[in-house]
Amino acid sequence: MKGGTVQINWHETKPVLTLDFHPLSGLLCTGGADFDIKLWMINSSEDQKKSPGATYQNSLSYHSSAVNALRFSPSGEQLASGADGGELLIWKLNSTDAGKAWKVLKTLAFHRKDLLDLQWSTDGAYLISGSVDNSCIIWDVNKGSVHQILDGHFHYVQGVAWDPLKKYAASLSSDRTLRVYVNKPTKSKGVEKTNYVCQHVIAKLETQTSEESKSARSHLFHDETLPSFFRRLAWSPDGSFLVVPAGSYRPTTASESVNTAYVFSRKNLSRPALMLPGASKPVVTVRFCPMTFNLQGSETSSLFKLPYRLIFAVATLNSLYVYDTESVQPIAIVAGIHYSAITDIAWSPCGKYLALSSQDGYCTLLEFENQELGSSISLREEKQVDHENKNTVQKLDDSIVEVTHDDSSASHGGKEKEEDTGKEKDENNLEKKVSPGTRTTLNPNKTAKRRITPMAVD
Repeated sequence: MKGGTVQINWHETKPVLTLDFHPLSGLLCTGGADFDIKLWMINSSEDQKKSPGATYQNSLSYHSSAVNALRFSPSGEQLASGADGGELLIWKLNSTDAGKAWKVLKTLAFHRKDLLDLQWSTDGAYLISGSVDNSCIIWDVNKGSVHQILDGHFHYVQGVAWDPLKKYAASLSSDRTLRVYVNKPTKSKGVEKTNYVCQHVIAKLETQTSEESKSARSHLFHDETLPSFFRRLAWSPDGSFLVVPAGSYRPTTASESVNTAYVFSRKNLSRPALMLPGASKPVVTVRFCPMTFNLQGSETSSLFKLPYRLIFAVATLNSLYVYDTESVQPIAIVAGIHYSAITDIAWSPCGKYLALSSQDGYCTLLEFENQELGSSISLREEKQVDHENKNTVQKLDDSIVEVTHDDSSASHGGKEKEEDTGKEKDENNLEKKVSPGTRTTLNPNKTAKRRITPMAVD
């Protein structure tokens, strides 16, 4: 693996708040506090030591405020962009005399305040969005209208996720709750209509007090003082589990809170099955690699019981961890690459590139060599797992797996749109190689001193 922070003028030195890769062309789309959307071609260098770069293609200018969320539709034919003030646009790729160009197709208007996150349904027919107005909205994209409003949260909705198997949706808020919704279709005039009902509100978990016979309930998530406007959660591509950021876990009432991401098994979405602690800063975003990989057969104590490997990235305010479902420890760690908070993560459609955006106005690009993550397969080639009845997330007993690493570098910040043109970073200070199932820290100048302890939440 190679990569680094790309020193170009991404968004007029303003914060880069979101990014996404086109699922077919692989173009990188970024949105920033300069109100603009930009498209970039990612370039791989033939030099084994040189990081990938980005070449500007064109801008999509229409928004009148900062762009906080960008997501391409699964087909790649449309792009949804959400911004401050509740602006939500649907762009469509049209053919013109000069070639193909993105044009605004629809404006979806209902959110009263800043839109912070959004995601398409797997069939591209619906869109879910979360806003500072404390609500989630499910949109019928074809009609361009509100399909359903989910208004159970009491504070900002900073992350939304849609189950790829179309049964569930989830939202995460700074009111310290995760809400899981289940689709209970209704029929009207013989037509079945999608209808999501809140099934679980996850907020607290039992923790041990100093007296063994007593227990108390402690909050699972950070409150509104978390210095980020984003809590982007994600379902695995096969729908077997949900990974949720912004965790703050306290094993006992006397112990310090630990920053973590929680893993929820599809079989039981009422409580986390696993936690991924160890970060010095809060976790703010999660994103899965769209590819599925063959098992390596190198790990005997996997946390997940799947007949294939899935890979996902977890970003804190100042660092990045890459996990796979066959290993106990992260297979790669990136730290100290940005001066302000990380805001979003995106994988290229082939899994070759992993991109991060930051409040400091820059993006980082990581490139994986051919077969470096393993040999990819189609989920259709594998025997489908019965996710509804089989628990694919394995709970650990009392054993604890410890992996040392360091992520104590880099400063954090909230969503302040601040300028800093005097930043210089060394793009080539990263370790260049990682093999699947092994841990790599991409900041070799620092000594390992922190711990990651994947563990079951009892």
